[in-house]
Amino acid sequence: MALRITGLGEEIAAVTGLPWNVSLEEWPEDPLLAEKRGISRHIVRLVRSTDDPDSEVYAVKETVSEFANREYKILRELTHLDAPNVQSIAVIEGRTNNAGEELPCALVTRFLPYSLPYRVVLSDKTVTAEDVTLMANALALLLVRLHLLGFWWGDCSLSNTLFRRDAEGYAAYLVDAETGEFQKSLSDGQREHDLEIAHFNVAAELEDLQLSGVLYPGLDPIRASSALIKRYHRLWGALKDRQVLDPKDRHAVERAMRQLHDLGFAVEEVSVVVQESDGAEKLIFQPKLVAAGYHKNRLRELMGLDTEELQAKRLLASFDRYRGREKAPKSPIAESAKRWLDEVFRPTVNQIPPELEGRIELAQFFHEVLEHRWYLSEKAGHDVGLEFAAKSYVADVLPYRRDSGVDVRKDGMIQQ
Repeated sequence: MALRITGLGEEIAAVTGLPWNVSLEEWPEDPLLAEKRGISRHIVRLVRSTDDPDSEVYAVKETVSEFANREYKILRELTHLDAPNVQSIAVIEGRTNNAGEELPCALVTRFLPYSLPYRVVLSDKTVTAEDVTLMANALALLLVRLHLLGFWWGDCSLSNTLFRRDAEGYAAYLVDAETGEFQKSLSDGQREHDLEIAHFNVAAELEDLQLSGVLYPGLDPIRASSALIKRYHRLWGALKDRQVLDPKDRHAVERAMRQLHDLGFAVEEVSVVVQESDGAEKLIFQPKLVAAGYHKNRLRELMGLDTEELQAKRLLASFDRYRGREKAPKSPIAESAKRWLDEVFRPTVNQIPPELEGRIELAQFFHEVLEHRWYLSEKAGHDVGLEFAAKSYVADVLPYRRDSGVDVRKDGMIQQ
């Protein structure tokens, strides 16, 4: 039986050198990587492509050939649609050990830097009920984004999700798409079925943590899971339900659009209709087509920085304040953006010493320095300044932070 590797061309060389003639269960694994691996029904290993500590990290899962090829294609399609999911790299078939015995097919995905499984996040002693709520909100948003793309997950759960810090909240990424399928559009019944699965899975997972004694004391797993469903319905309603506005209010449509932007969605198509009912006019505002990542895309286009959505919103707010202080006549926004990068953002993130690089994303670092500045300024009774706050954060907070068990290079963002 010949070894067959199907995958991304630029990645084939990296994965070819892995020991495919050895059962995945017997692969050696870095302890730092092992503790960041979530629970799975399959055998999964996090591995580096070479012995070089800076080499790419992959997640390898053993499964049957049919499921591996199907999931590989689904993940590629989700990536093409800019959904939050891990990236599929390769499918390895025709594996045999040295004795000629057949080994399971393997699916390789790229490790998501700065991400953690829910058990690692919620097992932290500093976690509060608010953190659980923020994670539930992130999972609800992920499910909304997938449903907008016509994707039925079929096994939405905390275990099948990875979480990354995103400003004061979290961003959720789909990890396991084995049961998912695409439709032209999902019916209400299909969406509700997905929600029922999510409600059961999340409640069971939180209850398991509660029985293990690591869940936040007093937290009700059923209520927390129900909050996820309620958050989903609120988001879906805001994005899909029509709004009745006052036709005499010239700024009503603008405010409705801004509300969707605040949720992180760009409005690509909208219907605005003026109707007369009982002698009075009504303005009907109906979003027709929305796309996630409003702030993230705006920041990328403006400055070339690739961040999470809430991080982008915070960076843009900092830039807006910076531009607001510029004297008239203001220069083109692109020139102001370059000055903000050179005078505010880069000098701040460059405060990170080499030995502490990779502990936290640069955008998250900048956000937390802003929060640290506010805290220090409140304590001092005056603005301590961004440079002082950055140095204080590096000295007092950063050494105790590691958002990922994997040391990553300082290239987590696209910089001009």
